[in-house]
Amino acid sequence: MRNGGRGRWIVVEKAATHNLRDVCVEIPKEALTVFTGVSGSGKSSLALDTVAAEAQRLVNDSYPSFVRNRLPHTAQPDVQRIDGLTFTVLIDQRRFTGNARSTVATATDIAPLLRLVFSRVGEPSAGYSPAYSFNDPSGMCPDCEGLGVVQDVDLDALLDLDRTIDEGPVRFPAFRPGTYRWKRFAYSGLFDRSKPLRDYTEQEMRDFLFADQMKLPDPDPRFPKTAKFDGVVTRLRDVYIRNPPRSKSRETEEAMHRVITTQTCPLCKGARLSQAALASLIGGRSIADWMALSVDRLHDLLADLRDPRVAPALSEARRRLEALRSVGLGYLTLDRVSSTLSGGEAQRVKIIRYLGSPLSSVTYVFDEPSSGLHPHDVRRLTELLLRLRDAANTVLVVEHHPQVIALADHIIDLGPAAGRQGGQILFEGTSAELLRTDTPTARALREPLAPRATIRPDHGHVMIRNARAHNLRGFDVAVPLRRLTVVTGVAGSGKSSLVTCELPEQHRDFVVVGQDPLQGGGRSTPLSQLGLAEQVRRIFAAESGLAPAWYSFNSKGACPVCRGRGFITTELAFLDDVFTPCDVCEGSRFNPQALATRVNGATIADVLDSPPATLVELFADHADIVARLGWMERVGLGYLTVGQPMDTMSGGEKQRLLLAKHLGEVGGGRDQRIILDEPTTGLHGTDVDRLLTLFDELVDDGATLVVVEHDLRVVAHADHVIDIGPGAGDAGGRVVFQGTPADLAVDRDSFTGQALAQAFHLSPV
Repeated sequence: MRNGGRGRWIVVEKAATHNLRDVCVEIPKEALTVFTGVSGSGKSSLALDTVAAEAQRLVNDSYPSFVRNRLPHTAQPDVQRIDGLTFTVLIDQRRFTGNARSTVATATDIAPLLRLVFSRVGEPSAGYSPAYSFNDPSGMCPDCEGLGVVQDVDLDALLDLDRTIDEGPVRFPAFRPGTYRWKRFAYSGLFDRSKPLRDYTEQEMRDFLFADQMKLPDPDPRFPKTAKFDGVVTRLRDVYIRNPPRSKSRETEEAMHRVITTQTCPLCKGARLSQAALASLIGGRSIADWMALSVDRLHDLLADLRDPRVAPALSEARRRLEALRSVGLGYLTLDRVSSTLSGGEAQRVKIIRYLGSPLSSVTYVFDEPSSGLHPHDVRRLTELLLRLRDAANTVLVVEHHPQVIALADHIIDLGPAAGRQGGQILFEGTSAELLRTDTPTARALREPLAPRATIRPDHGHVMIRNARAHNLRGFDVAVPLRRLTVVTGVAGSGKSSLVTCELPEQHRDFVVVGQDPLQGGGRSTPLSQLGLAEQVRRIFAAESGLAPAWYSFNSKGACPVCRGRGFITTELAFLDDVFTPCDVCEGSRFNPQALATRVNGATIADVLDSPPATLVELFADHADIVARLGWMERVGLGYLTVGQPMDTMSGGEKQRLLLAKHLGEVGGGRDQRIILDEPTTGLHGTDVDRLLTLFDELVDDGATLVVVEHDLRVVAHADHVIDIGPGAGDAGGRVVFQGTPADLAVDRDSFTGQALAQAFHLSPV
């Protein structure tokens, strides 16, 4: 240990979490340390899954067992020793949960301050603070219960009036003939099962649809003896509207979209609040009006509001609004549902909780905070990181962005490659020292950026007409065909609204490969997402004569002890759960009978533990498998094993896997029209170059690519750039520039142009 000991350094000895190879490193305290390296090199494994995870685990262990059992459980990282840890805050890019009652105002704790202001100053007063909350019975709209929308069942979509009960008149999976729900009204004794619904009397139809816990006078003996009867609509409202299931099949989800309507609440007009709360005004505006303003506009409004009765609350509200502006979120409205924020926006909302905190000697760990940020906004981010550091805190950042790397006090570069070829420390030192090395990060930082030399020829275009989604101002814009078009602009300018809303809506042949999470958790893998799992099982089944289900760890092939999970969970009541590798299957997840079969010398467990390149050789005689795994390699995911659980993959990895899945299904780029929403999320510069090579191959093969992106490497490589802005929210929504990257770099009215000019080392005009 260096002189100064644990007071100056966080010391990590022999960390082996995930792909780390017994890493030993010393991280300086009260400094900004950036962890760099190619995607999958082990940056997050070291900073997040080792340092942050162990710090949080130790803090949780300090609480009484009663409290500890109610805190998130963090697994102990694979490390021999960590010393010098302090209280640690992890600010990652996980989106907020899908709770419709959480908004930007509630997530930032601005809502309670504004409620307090209105309860003291609003005229006429609606009462105490809860009377202004849509999450409290005293303040919520009684019709929509504070949700702003009302949902109900569309009877025309739900019922086929020409069918009898035996024929299945309800167009919903849970009410098909033979199902549990169908048996309830079939055996109720209330209805003639051979009579079409159209011929029901008014009372029969009322009972069929709206009966609520009706005691049956003469039910069929097959009807449960102690049960009461609910109508179809009553049951749908209870099970699928008031308490929707957390997990549901795709068929059920599609049926819900078809038969359940959602409308703005006619009473509160979507404001969520009671009439008394909406009638209480300050300066002619209600609290709902305040929430509907952008952060920038509300900040300006409160700047002119002075009232000694609520001065402390106003002061703190202004401080928090200023914090939102400082991280580039001034365009958000406070009533925006938090689950609709992107990962980058969610991370920045979390950050503001700690700005101005009186705590010091805290370790803040950030996971790629520049994700989703325009270069113009990254400057604000770096100022924020430096403010946290200068308040006597330790700031650890996993990052690829050159602007953030350049400001680091200390850099830890991992590699040399991804996955099993990574996990080693390549460099420690300053950014200037890093540039003199030959690591992949240093080479990427030194590589000069230049605009595309040759623009592809004109092959026509499609028009987006009268674009008005969200903040767009009703403009027309041309999108070239068989070219690489990049759509840029500051965060919140309207890029995604134009490309992922308007373009596919007006031109249905464009397919969006966005940031929506792939379905599947710990039991879903890249192999299953690519549609290859069943094909591989059939190959093993043909070799053994067993059914394909024997080669699935979710079916007959599962290890009987761990049930196909690969590990055993030991619950210790008030202590943390303990996860240990399964001794029977040794983590393979399969039972002995499944593992007894070999194809070209490999078991099914060997297949799942292999990267795509290995399987291309193993299944060389199967063209479809080779082709689809080849796309996984080409999108830059060759370092993953095909059996890696989906819940361990980053958002950027999932998006590239989705792209590989799409290309595998359509067989390549010919005549494809693909929209990509920030595909470089989480990518190192060398990985971005690899992705651009793939883009070139697809476009040269006849594809049209439209990419929403901030990365200047991608912008410089485009045939055509559409810049939206100039600002965010109300200050954006217009076309600032259309043309080539070279022309954009000399357009000083565009923030993107200014950033490109700096990257191209052009003199100011």
